[in-house]
Amino acid sequence: MTSGAILDVARDGIFVFLKAGGPVMAVALIVGLAVSLVQALTQIQEQTLVYVPKILAVFVTLMVFLPFMGDALAGYMGRVAVRIATGE
Repeated sequence: MTSGAILDVARDGIFVFLKAGGPVMAVALIVGLAVSLVQALTQIQEQTLVYVPKILAVFVTLMVFLPFMGDALAGYMGRVAVRIATGE
């Protein structure tokens, strides 16, 4: 396997990682910012208030995006398996 092929596999892996994890992380960020804004505006400084909405939002996002994430990971594994089988 040449260094160019290794870089292609690594680059593809990074893009698949970002496609699979990006939506969940974006939702967690948006929900965290919204809860922080509500806490700042209402001056409610309860530390556990951040976790429940964020956990629920991440869970719902995982349920919605799980088929897309599975397809992205399966496609990457298929491409890597073909490279291994062909010896590239």
